[in-house]
Amino acid sequence: MDMLYTILITLFTLAVLVAVHEYGHFWVARKCGVHVIRFSIGFGKSLGSWRDSQGTEYSVAAIPLGGYVKMLDEREGDVPEEDLDKTFNRKPVLQRIAVVAAGPLANLILAVVAYWFLFMAGEKGYAPVIGEVEVGSIAEVAGLEAGQEIVAVDGADTPTWRALSFALLDRIGDSGTIEFAVSYPGSDMIYESEAVIDRWLSEQEEPDLFGGLGIAMYTPEVPPVVDTVSDGSPAAVAGLQQGDRVLRADAVPMEKWMDWVEYVRARPGEAITLDIERDGQVQQAVITPERVVEGAAEPFGRVGVSVALPEMPPELVRSFQRGPIESAGAAVVQTWELMGFTLNSIKKMIMGLISPKNLSGPITIAKVASASAKSGLESYIGFLALLSVSLGVLNLLPVPVLDGGHLLFYTVELLAGRPVPEKIQALGYQLGLFLVLGMMGLALYNDFSRL
Repeated sequence: MDMLYTILITLFTLAVLVAVHEYGHFWVARKCGVHVIRFSIGFGKSLGSWRDSQGTEYSVAAIPLGGYVKMLDEREGDVPEEDLDKTFNRKPVLQRIAVVAAGPLANLILAVVAYWFLFMAGEKGYAPVIGEVEVGSIAEVAGLEAGQEIVAVDGADTPTWRALSFALLDRIGDSGTIEFAVSYPGSDMIYESEAVIDRWLSEQEEPDLFGGLGIAMYTPEVPPVVDTVSDGSPAAVAGLQQGDRVLRADAVPMEKWMDWVEYVRARPGEAITLDIERDGQVQQAVITPERVVEGAAEPFGRVGVSVALPEMPPELVRSFQRGPIESAGAAVVQTWELMGFTLNSIKKMIMGLISPKNLSGPITIAKVASASAKSGLESYIGFLALLSVSLGVLNLLPVPVLDGGHLLFYTVELLAGRPVPEKIQALGYQLGLFLVLGMMGLALYNDFSRL
């Protein structure tokens, strides 16, 4: 059932992104007087189609990995003389540039609309207060201390964990210094410090931003109290119930939830004697964790319970409410910053400052789409916006076969006063196709490596 849910959410996500992208091309093409022959979501054999009054065919095809808008063009076949004024290739170069640029622009507009919706709905986040600082770490050398709140990084405000994470993400692979501004509880004084970095986290496949600095963010201590018990699980067989607190496992004290998790994971298939507290009484139970094997990893134990999470103290919860105009401005800024972040990440990957293992493909997208949808509508919309920005920016790269490659050729034509020779365009498309297929292959390889 989870697999079907993941597939359906992924197909829906791709359909939305592709439809918006292609509609951008379609809408501007029609405004420029270009006849659109076909608007297709997907490639290959059509699963269903219909035509409008202007003769455009709308199709849903069998391979849901993209889409296209097919326009009337003399380069693709003979065109009746009375229709020559409706061909794409005969339109002025500025109109052709507008048609090609409209697809990526539509994706960026979708991101702005999505972020506007999220900002209008209001934001909540946790204050980035340092819980622990590792001895000898980058953070300790910089003078960061437990209890401090990180209020800014490199001059950018960081009111929440999310903002702090985004600011640190932009520094992966860099050398030099990271500038921190911090404050102490109950004080308005701001203290500044610098952390020295050298190709920071450049080799990590899944960078741990906070751990890479040597800090752990403050969270309330999570006691080993059971919240839910899965039906038929080892915990259900052992009689564990909601509200049970695990005191000891094989006489070893369990003070935190992670103590209990690590103890169970290290003992797949081994019987564990528990002392649990229920309704003020101490009881004993015997539980045998099931043996779980995922990929090539070592087997680990699992008992089928979730934890009762404590609430963050109210003073560390940040809420933001914006009006329509302010939300629109914030949405534009957010989209612009994500565009810059995407381009900066691509540059760092080309320069070898970020591991190519961070490149992800459709399998990772499917997993994240499913997880974000399960987390709620706002989480899914945020993921859709992020993916839309990525699609828009990637399509604007000056690589032939992408929209940016077409824009490159048309810009040269605009400046030179004549089209780029067809032989050069054909060679560019071949090189571009090789590059795109190579990147897709690497992304798929990374996806399968993570399974």
